[in-house]
Amino acid sequence: MKRKNILALSLAAVISIGGLYGCGTSTDDASTGNADTSAADSVEITNVSYDPTRELYAAYNELFAEHWKEEKGQDVTITQSHGGSGKQALEVANGLEADVVTLALEGDVDAVKDAGLIDEGYTSEFDLDSSPYTSSIVFLVRKDNPKEILDWDDLLRDDVGVITPNPKTSGGARWNYLAAWYYFEQQGQSEDEIEDSLEKLYKNVVVLDSGARGSTTSFVENGQGDVLIAWENEAFLSLEEHPDEYEIVVPSVSILCQPTVAVVDAVVDKRGTREVSEEYLSYLYSDEAQNLEAKWYYRPSDQDILSDYVYEGDSNTITEIPSDGKWIITNVDLTDIAHFGGWSEATEKHFADGGIFDEIYEE
Repeated sequence: MKRKNILALSLAAVISIGGLYGCGTSTDDASTGNADTSAADSVEITNVSYDPTRELYAAYNELFAEHWKEEKGQDVTITQSHGGSGKQALEVANGLEADVVTLALEGDVDAVKDAGLIDEGYTSEFDLDSSPYTSSIVFLVRKDNPKEILDWDDLLRDDVGVITPNPKTSGGARWNYLAAWYYFEQQGQSEDEIEDSLEKLYKNVVVLDSGARGSTTSFVENGQGDVLIAWENEAFLSLEEHPDEYEIVVPSVSILCQPTVAVVDAVVDKRGTREVSEEYLSYLYSDEAQNLEAKWYYRPSDQDILSDYVYEGDSNTITEIPSDGKWIITNVDLTDIAHFGGWSEATEKHFADGGIFDEIYEE
């Protein structure tokens, strides 16, 4: 199935929930409507999320609506909003009403907190630092891998065109950058040498889109570049939707990405939606939701469930969707954000105005 058809199904799923339970819609930049949340029979909430989660949350919203109806006897409409994670955080901080945010990284949620909308300590409100699922960074290459791209150093070659989003607006792009940094660090390079390597990598970037989904479109739909640096779920969806056109290469070194969720306290208290919003995020940890997340190519946080999806092949190149549904490759050296001192330190050093990325890209 082509991605545009999946997007149409995603939109239809959310509209269907609206048709059954209220009047919600799915938009890329939606504002919460003035629903009467005090009504006993219905409630509406808005989930502001990042680029690649459209399909996951379209499916999850249906699952949650059934769960909430069974638990509370109340119909629920969930409105979705998607875009580059950094851009989405800025929109919420500037007034886009979100009951919950499900963003690409803790640093973006911090931007909403710093605007006074989320209480301190939000990472302790849900399990595993409020990360119900995780991901990693892989390469999507064209069929038969004509440029023989196997690891991060191959992205520095003059004949390789790279597609990756902009770390100034995209959370996924920040994970991409840090995964590359860690690889060159593991090669024994000094910080100056790592910066030189990343400068070469970004010189090879053909298109620097604002978000991960835009980068996927540039690579898959527009045929630009030789390799897409991507979230696992974006790469696997592309492989699923375009069989025999692409391959996934899992590099030797990557990073464990922890998308972060949070209730937007100032909004739910104003709208009277705290209970349903908290359950919306909590239910992401349920067995039903964890299996759903894995089916949309996110790594379950429940390690027992994750083990059911561990890839059983002997290669780090995947040429087709495994028929047994097992897709998670584990023989990779994965770092995490703690290696970089946490998101506050990493953002200030690498992604703030005048940081290392600005220096690299300007050069």
